[in-house]
Amino acid sequence: MKTEICIIGAGPAGLTAAIFAAQAGAHTTVIEANTTPGRKLLLTGAGRCNLTHKTDPAELVRTLGPPQGRFLSYCLYKFSPQDVLDFFASLGLKVRTEQDGCVFPASDRSSDVRDALVKRAKKLGVNFLYGSRAGNITKQVDTFIVHFPKEPIQAEKVIIATGGLSWPRTGCTGDGYRFARSFGHHITQTRASLVPLVTLEDWPAQLAGTPVEYVRISARINNKKIATAGALIFTDDGIGGPAVLDMSRHLTDYLPAEKAPIEITLDLAPPLEQSGLDKEITALISANPKKKTVNILAEFLPRRLAIFLCERAGCDGGFPAGRLKKDVRKKLASTIKALSLSITRTRPIAEATVTRGGVSLKEIEPKTMESKLCPGLFFAGEVLDVDGPCGGYNLQICFSTGAMAASAAVQNTQQHRNKGLPH
Repeated sequence: MKTEICIIGAGPAGLTAAIFAAQAGAHTTVIEANTTPGRKLLLTGAGRCNLTHKTDPAELVRTLGPPQGRFLSYCLYKFSPQDVLDFFASLGLKVRTEQDGCVFPASDRSSDVRDALVKRAKKLGVNFLYGSRAGNITKQVDTFIVHFPKEPIQAEKVIIATGGLSWPRTGCTGDGYRFARSFGHHITQTRASLVPLVTLEDWPAQLAGTPVEYVRISARINNKKIATAGALIFTDDGIGGPAVLDMSRHLTDYLPAEKAPIEITLDLAPPLEQSGLDKEITALISANPKKKTVNILAEFLPRRLAIFLCERAGCDGGFPAGRLKKDVRKKLASTIKALSLSITRTRPIAEATVTRGGVSLKEIEPKTMESKLCPGLFFAGEVLDVDGPCGGYNLQICFSTGAMAASAAVQNTQQHRNKGLPH
């Protein structure tokens, strides 16, 4: 079988690349190991699919930080969050932007996102091959040979969009790294990112399943303070939730902690300073002196957590709040504002939302996503050494790199054909 553009992987990056390649007039073939496309896409955002983050490219670059933001800068300006919104509008998908800037399909169904991408790709004539993994990829002069179980595929250009190692049940088995290595690429060590954290302390298990709507988490790494904010949930062996997942992105390179655990601090009432929280508690006690202490704290926190904090502060939660001693009240306030935990490791990469690490950015052209080592070979999405925080950033990276890789691949092919040069 012959094709101009062969894309390996039918996730968000691969599907976007397929659409951009086909609408530019290239004969495009997509190989997907699963029997259906977008398996991981269906699980993103707890099945709601956070498409992107409503912000400008400069803020995206700043949020991603160096060196990833710097590498992706051109790509994110060329296919920005607004371009993503316009792109999906052209596919007929209605979206909703929430107050925090996260963008979801109006239906809250990730399947609608997947279906919109696949429908457009098929309408443009993209050829999909499902149910078999691509074998080795070799290059003979100006043609790539993708060894496929049914029959070899000859392609002028190849785009690898296979994802990383997270959520392997969706087909992310690291094949892209194997392909990259075969052409001499280096793979930056892969780690779990956007993943729950495991604590040295065992008390979180007492609160397993208890959510906290909004917390601020802080840590210090190499004398640099790091902070994240959002929802948290206690687990059987530590903590999870969006704020924790974002913190894991900063800590994962230093875990597992071999010498000493990484200390983090939970602020369970971030809108208030400690003195302000103490005043709030004092005012509630003055207005309700006979009310149980735990019920006073439950005005700020989930009841299970309030009971635990009372025990930690050495007071009886059933004790009338009006009889609470000043030093105990202040201890409760300080514990709420600075509850410490020791992080020993992340949960396994198989449970991570994204993979940190991947194909080294030093070997990729940032304006085209083309390999510096093998002309005609492109990379897009999570297979690259790029990852972002929660909030639609990682899908934005997939869409932008997929669009960029496909556009560059088609342009490269057309330029060589017009000049009568080998592809």
